Amino acid sequence: MKLSAIILSLALLPTSVLAASTSCESDKYHQYVDASLSWYQSLVDLAVKKDESLKEVGQWFLDGRKHHFELNREAVDWYLANDKDELDLTQPVESWLKLTQQDVKALSQQDNELGQFAKKSFNDRQSKPHPQNYELRSAFAELLTHPGNIDKPLNAYNEKMTAIAAIDCK
Repeated sequence: MKLSAIILSLALLPTSVLAASTSCESDKYHQYVDASLSWYQSLVDLAVKKDESLKEVGQWFLDGRKHHFELNREAVDWYLANDKDELDLTQPVESWLKLTQQDVKALSQQDNELGQFAKKSFNDRQSKPHPQNYELRSAFAELLTHPGNIDKPLNAYNEKMTAIAAIDCK
């Protein structure tokens, strides 16, 4: 009885190690998505603080970023569970997933949760830009050319990304 329990434990060990690695990789990618969304939220907040008329376009921009990153979060989790070879886990976390416009379009045709996320992102990419898109991008450029204006959120983002990069999922 003890021997069969030991053999069964050893047989399941690679599966549990693989599951732990996949869970770590998923968590690492989720942290990257959260850090990125937080950075974009901070950037929009700063732009709107300087120019209140950018509030609506800022929300439009954030919605697009959320759709993009939520799709990527779902896609990474799907690939980790189903086709890990599609991810380049040897690269920094922000380069693990490479989805082309054609990939997003194909995924948007699927009738599942991943397809729903892809549909939102694909529709964002196909829609007309917000009428104030140029003004928002100009406000971002202005903020980014004066690093003192963005020190706090940029440092927070860089600290999060450094901590995420240090996570070893081996």
